[in-house]
Amino acid sequence: MRPFFPALLCALSWSTLGLAQTPAKPPQAPPPFLEPPAGAATAPVELPPPPTIDDPMLAPMPPASKNLSTWEEALDLIRARSTDLRIAYDEVERAAGLTRSALAATLPTINLTGTYAYQNGNYSTPGTVCVPPTCVLPAVNSLSAQGVLSQPLIAVQSWQQIRTSRANERAVQHSFDDMKRTIALNVANAIIGVVTAERVAELNRVGTRNSLERLDIAQKKRTLGAATTLDVVRAQQDVESSRATLVTGDESLRQAREALGLALGLPQQVGVTKDLKMDGLVQSAIDSCQVAPSVEQRADVAAARGKLLVAKRNVDNVYYQFLPTVTASSTVAYSNLYAGIPGDATTTWNILGILTVPLWDGGLRYGSLRQMRALEDEALQNLESLRRQAIIQVEQARRDVGVAEQARVVASASRALAAETDRLTRVGYIEGQGTSLELVIAAAALREADITLALREFDLVKARVLAILALANCPW
Repeated sequence: MRPFFPALLCALSWSTLGLAQTPAKPPQAPPPFLEPPAGAATAPVELPPPPTIDDPMLAPMPPASKNLSTWEEALDLIRARSTDLRIAYDEVERAAGLTRSALAATLPTINLTGTYAYQNGNYSTPGTVCVPPTCVLPAVNSLSAQGVLSQPLIAVQSWQQIRTSRANERAVQHSFDDMKRTIALNVANAIIGVVTAERVAELNRVGTRNSLERLDIAQKKRTLGAATTLDVVRAQQDVESSRATLVTGDESLRQAREALGLALGLPQQVGVTKDLKMDGLVQSAIDSCQVAPSVEQRADVAAARGKLLVAKRNVDNVYYQFLPTVTASSTVAYSNLYAGIPGDATTTWNILGILTVPLWDGGLRYGSLRQMRALEDEALQNLESLRRQAIIQVEQARRDVGVAEQARVVASASRALAAETDRLTRVGYIEGQGTSLELVIAAAALREADITLALREFDLVKARVLAILALANCPW
């Protein structure tokens, strides 16, 4: 055992001499956002060139079968394919039909009735004289016609119903306009969601590539004896974690494309081309919709106000049911039989004036009055609730722009710190100054910071679109 100690001393002396002859490394430069210490070098430590990574999961997501290039293209698809917009339009048509039906109650009605009776077994002998009651006249064929003209002269309730139906038609039209605003907002959010998901999917691939590069570094260090199996296992765990995030992000992108397709009325994935800029999306939203001067002019608030007017008129309609009505009627009748003698035609014409005074209907009108009053109060409360919500929505939409801007700035600074931390950790790990655990933690923090920054950037665009459409009317 004694010869071992002189050999060990010689080895230590030779190692110490070699280290003394090795020139000292320059101190590392601090990040650009930190104050460098006195006397520190300013040149940053550079990483070696990254290794070549070939992995099938790094292939980008294939494009969707259909892609949007402009906001106008999205509006064209909405007009042609949106079921919600079509239903809202059908409601407008239905309201117009109710208005026409109410008008018909005040216009004249004309009905014509014709009757022809053929008597089977009519075998009278020509030239035979038959004097009742000694004989029975054979049955003869008969023809008769009648026309009735009726015109309401005094019908206050019907006149009131016309104005009520027209008010309801205007309210439904406002609801149709608000549906356009809602659809435009949903489509804009869906487009932003697709762009965001595509950006996150791209960042996930970058993170996976970086984790594979770290795994390659750990494997090479273990081959050289400078790393342990635990270091390689930790790097492999980081790779699998990034792969799981990549798979989840790709599925989120598919779902975002499907959501955009449904918003446009297409049962398929719809993507967004690289030509569609977010700033252009905001400007297109401004061009397609007009900012209302106040909350009271917003379409949904105007629709609620119109429904309140309809509810008030419905109460008046019940009151008008207590009033009498006057109707003029004229009847013209023709028959080819007169006193049962065939061949003697007769024509009559009469003109009638009908006064109807409603006295008692079992309490039906009183029940309708209570019902209409309750509906009026509901419409009033709905209007007040919607007005309050609209005021808060507009205020929050305006405030969210500033909040989103501040969040983006913070996320940008956090991402810069995470990137510098990851770089320094990788440099230290290559030089043997750090652990694999620090390397994995720094890599995960950088991936999270990248995704957070992308989300905050698109949240800012979404906030700007919402700030425009929160108080807007869309006449497209």
